[in-house]
Amino acid sequence: MAIVITNDLISNIAPSSKIKIPANAVVIDGKGKYLFPGLTDAHVHFFQNGGLYARPDAIDFRNKMPYNKEIELSHQTMEDKLRRYLQNGITNVIDVGATNNFLKQREQFKNAAYAPSIYMTGPLLTTYEPTAFENLGDDEPFSLVKTVEDGIKMLQQQLPFHPDFIKIWYIAGADGLSIEESARKNLPIVKAIIDEAHKNNLKVAVHATERITAQLAVENGADFLVHSVDDEIIKDDFVQLLKKNKTILCPTLIVMDGYIKTFGQNNNFSNYELLKADPYQLGSLLDLKHLPDTSLINNYKKIVNSEKQIAKANETNDICLKNLKKLSDAGVLIASGTDAGNIGTLHASSYLAELKAMQKSGMSTWQIIQASTINGAKILNKENEFGTITIGKKANLILLDENPIDNLDNIAKINRVINLGVVFNPNELIVETPVALAQRQLNAYNCRNIEAFLEPYADDVELYMYPDKLIETGKENMRKEYAKMFETTPNLHCELVGRLVQGNIVIDKERVQFGNTIIEGIAIYHIENNKIKKVYFIE
Repeated sequence: MAIVITNDLISNIAPSSKIKIPANAVVIDGKGKYLFPGLTDAHVHFFQNGGLYARPDAIDFRNKMPYNKEIELSHQTMEDKLRRYLQNGITNVIDVGATNNFLKQREQFKNAAYAPSIYMTGPLLTTYEPTAFENLGDDEPFSLVKTVEDGIKMLQQQLPFHPDFIKIWYIAGADGLSIEESARKNLPIVKAIIDEAHKNNLKVAVHATERITAQLAVENGADFLVHSVDDEIIKDDFVQLLKKNKTILCPTLIVMDGYIKTFGQNNNFSNYELLKADPYQLGSLLDLKHLPDTSLINNYKKIVNSEKQIAKANETNDICLKNLKKLSDAGVLIASGTDAGNIGTLHASSYLAELKAMQKSGMSTWQIIQASTINGAKILNKENEFGTITIGKKANLILLDENPIDNLDNIAKINRVINLGVVFNPNELIVETPVALAQRQLNAYNCRNIEAFLEPYADDVELYMYPDKLIETGKENMRKEYAKMFETTPNLHCELVGRLVQGNIVIDKERVQFGNTIIEGIAIYHIENNKIKKVYFIE
């Protein structure tokens, strides 16, 4: 078969023998490869960066990273996040809770071929607001609603910013009442917001993680549940309610695990994540090993690693997996989404882990593929625009080297990304920089991952003791030395104390712990042809 793309649309699909290729056409040979619709991440947050400092209401390090600086960084790196999404084959992102300033900023990327299509809500309407997010003006991700009138007024205040839908953060129990008492007390506000949104032709997404809040939200018109029910195994009447109302559910299975692994200092990133994630945000997740707030950090570590907390987390995860299988088997529409931006759930690179968690529930590969393509489009009634390879739909496609039906990992084996009709080599969407190479190898060092550690280095790398004493040559010699060190050295951790960048040279001041010994030194990285070619050590 041949696919013809004209401008940004699929204009024809026919057997290759019946297609006459215009003389000026760009031809992509897909022989032996697999063409796939662009993916949708149906749950992201651009106001959160995914690193340790993203949620001061969860763990408060504002003394190290002031929250206004974190917000500033989230705006500065929005383009980088979008490029990473596209690099990972994600051509549509749905921001389920943003801010007025992000609603304005997204306009910069509206026709940018390097950016996925962005669908976004404004601040989350909620009856509970964490104090860390108060008084932030147009960067505030929450609108505190105390009355029905508040809910209607605050929804109307979002309309001039043209949100694609409305989001309710349905938090029950924060007022001291039982979950059901609290949910029913706030139900009139939730219903009023849903009704007002529908009057304005806007769908409503609801954060509801308890069965009762999810049930009440759907009974009162919620269109999109953005998390799993995690407090009990759902019954058939709840399943039939979602089917009857055509409610779509996004399970977000991995987001809590990101918090647990980070706080417990048990992160074990894959080679894929170490290569594809924002290296600075991933690196921040390892900062708990050297930050000075030892009492706070040790308390978090003790709690999440306790037998009681592990058992609770396992029980919650098991409930989510069983509920997802039940809903999926019954024909409830499931959409793949990560909740990226939360601590430990990194933008773009976390998507594959979410799909594999869905697979663990028992969903078939084909069900997961539907959840990741056409079902994401259905959330906002965009199924006539994208989600399948169909004449007239947007030319948002990915060309894969191997078949994802055989193995979900193959979704990451991307040969080309086509977005708005423009063809990209995924490896060229993110500009490689000397500082990113230095950070990636540092992250992998701290994760004791030898393959990811060696990836930024040239095959013929040279290591020197400053100024000119050659101590080692070649990546394979490095492999022998560092693999042994990673396997045998307790308490191995490198803290970046300071960094200078001058052209293709990165100078890192480091504090390295080997067991009970701490050594301070300087590493000077020389980069050539996008690889670390020489390293000079100063102790």
